[in-house]
This record gives sequence, C-alpha cells and structure tokens, in this order.
Amino acid sequence: MMRVRLICVGRLKERFYVEAAEEYVKRLGAYCKLEVVEIPEQRLPRLPSPGDIAGALEREGAAIQDRIPSGFTVVALCVEGQAKSSQELADALGRWAQSGGKGLALVIGGSYGLHPAVKAAAKLRLSMSPMTFPHHLARVMVLEQLYRAFQIQAGSSYHK
Repeated sequence: MMRVRLICVGRLKERFYVEAAEEYVKRLGAYCKLEVVEIPEQRLPRLPSPGDIAGALEREGAAIQDRIPSGFTVVALCVEGQAKSSQELADALGRWAQSGGKGLALVIGGSYGLHPAVKAAAKLRLSMSPMTFPHHLARVMVLEQLYRAFQIQAGSSYHK
C-alpha cells in the first residue's frame, strides 16, 4: 500500500474544514497509508515587511523539509505550478507508485506560500487553479483529489 504524507502549514480550525478533511482521510484509508502532518504557521505582524515574510517562509520551509521522509516523491502545491486534470493526477500517482519510491509527500504552504527551497526540491509543482484559495480549503481539495485519483485507478464510477 502506497505511503502518502500530506504536510500542511497551519492547523484546521473551522469545523467544516475539519469534518471534510476527516471524511477524505477516512476514505483514503482503503487506498493508501496516509499521514497528515501539520506545521505551525509562523506568526507575523499585522503588516509584515518583505523581510518578515521571507524569514517566516524560511523557517516554515526548514520545518517542512525536516518532515519529508527520505526517498519520498515530493509534490509542492503552488499557484505557479503545473495544472493537471484529475485523470492526469491519477496517471502520475500510478507512475509514482510503480517507480519503487518509498512514498509520496504533498506539501501545502501557509498564507504566504512555500519557501523556494521546498519548491526546488519537488518533483512536481502542482497548481490546483490560477485562482487563490485559503490553504485550509486547499487541504480538503488535495485530499479529495487524492481520493478521486485512487478511485480512477480502481475504475470506480466516482469520477464522472
């Protein structure tokens, strides 16, 4: 069974996000060994300077890199990444599972995104859309797309 680690900056607070994420985590249990890792988002002043933001991203990036297991394929979620259809994601997931790697690490940044070093270490920079979404909603969307990808691979009718 494929190992998947979803590394997220920030904690889910709103109950509706928590419930949605829990539902997909439960569903994914049949298809992969999933672990969700939350990294605290760095606190910034109300009006942070570019230096404040850069420092926070650097600290978050180091914490993210510390939690990526050796041998895992890394996918960084970022707006400037490559857009893929659900079928293309399912195909990529299948290739990664067959490649002999130890697992897949998907990374979702905080309010200011991801440090460039995290993006540089990724095999794929993946964009969910050119639109901007709250990173908490992105977590639910990534979990749903993972579930959809496994459903596509299984040939189920979930993906229409």
